[in-house]
Amino acid sequence: MSKVQLEKHLPEPPLEGAGINTGVAVIGFILCFLAGSAVMWGYDQHRLKTATIGAEPTSATTRGSAPSAGAWSDEDSPIPVSSKDPMAGRRDAPITIVIYSDFECPFCSRVEPALDQVKTTYSDKVRFIWKSYPLPFHATAKPASEAAQGVFVLAGSDAFWKFHDLAFKNQQGLNQANFEKWAQASGVTDMTKFKAGLASHVWADKVEKDLAGGKQVGVSGTPAFYINGIFLSGAQPFERFKAIIDTELGKAMAKVAAGTPKERVYVVMSQENKKAAPPAAKEEDEEEKEDTKTVWRIPVGDSPVVGNPNAPVTIVVFSDFQCPFCSRVEPTLKALRDKYPDKVRVVWKNEPLPFHPRAEPAAQLALEARDQKRPGDQGFWAAHAKLFEHQKNLDDDSLWKIAAELGLNVEKVKAAVKDHKYKRSIDADQDVAEDFQANGTPHMFINGRRLVGAQPQDKFEKIIEEELRKAGQLAAKGIRPEKLYDELTKDGKGPPEPERKTVALSPTAPWKGAAMAKVVIQEFSDYECPFCGRVEDAVREVLKNYGDKVKFVWRDLPLPMHANAPLAAQAAREAFKQKGLDAFWKMHDRMYSNQKDLKRETLDGYAKELGLDMDKWRVALDTGVHKAGVEADAKAGNDAGISGTPAFVINGYFISGAQPYSKFRKLIERALSEAK
Repeated sequence: MSKVQLEKHLPEPPLEGAGINTGVAVIGFILCFLAGSAVMWGYDQHRLKTATIGAEPTSATTRGSAPSAGAWSDEDSPIPVSSKDPMAGRRDAPITIVIYSDFECPFCSRVEPALDQVKTTYSDKVRFIWKSYPLPFHATAKPASEAAQGVFVLAGSDAFWKFHDLAFKNQQGLNQANFEKWAQASGVTDMTKFKAGLASHVWADKVEKDLAGGKQVGVSGTPAFYINGIFLSGAQPFERFKAIIDTELGKAMAKVAAGTPKERVYVVMSQENKKAAPPAAKEEDEEEKEDTKTVWRIPVGDSPVVGNPNAPVTIVVFSDFQCPFCSRVEPTLKALRDKYPDKVRVVWKNEPLPFHPRAEPAAQLALEARDQKRPGDQGFWAAHAKLFEHQKNLDDDSLWKIAAELGLNVEKVKAAVKDHKYKRSIDADQDVAEDFQANGTPHMFINGRRLVGAQPQDKFEKIIEEELRKAGQLAAKGIRPEKLYDELTKDGKGPPEPERKTVALSPTAPWKGAAMAKVVIQEFSDYECPFCGRVEDAVREVLKNYGDKVKFVWRDLPLPMHANAPLAAQAAREAFKQKGLDAFWKMHDRMYSNQKDLKRETLDGYAKELGLDMDKWRVALDTGVHKAGVEADAKAGNDAGISGTPAFVINGYFISGAQPYSKFRKLIERALSEAK
């Protein structure tokens, strides 16, 4: 299966023990499954007689751009799109990303930060087009798609994307009541029409057309993307999008320079990319060969191990106690240990996924069981078995019951769960998962060779037999059993080095944290950028957890599409000049709490609240006293290759976009280690 399909969320097989998983599609099953999806879905064919409910939106606006210029169509593209589709970005953007997605799919929500980063980095150079692709085993996905389409029809693209954001942030609450609440919050004013449309499935036709169109162009799971017609599958990191976008941007600019109208670039390039694309089957064969043969240097560390500790074959498993596909692969792993006694060991790595809220508490219990039942790992594996046995009921009371059944000190288990006692260990496992792109569970490495998902036993056995032969050859050369794994993986691929950027520190820049901290984090930001506002929670968590070990330094990088950002940056600088760091950060916080209103009169109000000298304030903002300083910061960022916000330089290591706290933690820990 194509490596780019590893993250796709695919249907659970209808029979117990079948090997379908969150990461890898079995093509024959998917084609058969989706072929019958229209029958499985079925919906009320009755339609309201009110034509305006199902009509094309009349006042669609696009997030981050000017209103749409009426009806338009790129139907002659191999991936046809039109004004009947929700759009974010400019109609004539050189890059078009068509998104096939499912509101209930956890992998679709997981890719959202990468898409946010694309928007931040490329601004008006990229437009996004939404296509609904609700999978049949997600009961609430199709109703959510119909509701989102209704919001689009009744209130336009901007309202659609607001609804979209609310739906993905609240995936566990996809129900009629919330659809109505989110629609109203997104800008739908005629709720009677919205409710009537949902009740009579007025917008189901568009959802079905999206689904049929997706199948026709080759979509078989979600999320799936076409970037100027180039296929990218799964919850891929930003870097995968960036690699394609950067190449396509150069080609698009050349097309425009040669006379192609901007609004025709997508059609022309998608047609060319379609012709240039290799046959799908050939691409999948090549990817499968590469993926199963490549060896990765996966560390075992101090992780729980079951089986002969010196076995010639090591299976490292990244898993999640709440993941149904992880429980499905467990009998296979046991069968392999039974078939290859003393020849196979299994190493457990915790990867509790964010949309499985009980996975992390379960992991805490298992690790506490390990500590209470030392020596050895028997306590962990006993807890492991119980947790998977009771996977559908992992609330606190159930965990305490499991702990009691295992003969554990229940009060200590409760304390471990409450205090996140093993957070550092779990974080370390997740860092390894990120390093080696183990995105999704279950994710296995057999002597460093990747195998993703609840695969059938024969797929494991094929790799195991090959590895046993290699291990036997090394043993014949005198390699000791305890050294076999290291020897077999020593030339494997390691984690990629994090990106680096060099930016000189500004001695006059505002900062917070510890003045003499060993780790300095320069933040390039824009007060009007919504992603900069979004990353503030991660920044606060860094300061909370690292205290005097870090120093945050503020750098201004107002983006050209944010008209109010330059003046806002100058306003914060004037607050700093008049009343120091405390006034700067108070002004900073006020502006981020009200990003949509950064007009001059609003800034004047903040200045009065902070007790600033209003005469000096007016002179500073009227004459641009701080304009040069803001521009100098922006130039420093641009010279270092930073073009989007938010962006962070951590002792030379670079983070782009509104990344989660874990991204910061990983690089901060590395920087602290190096500083020692």
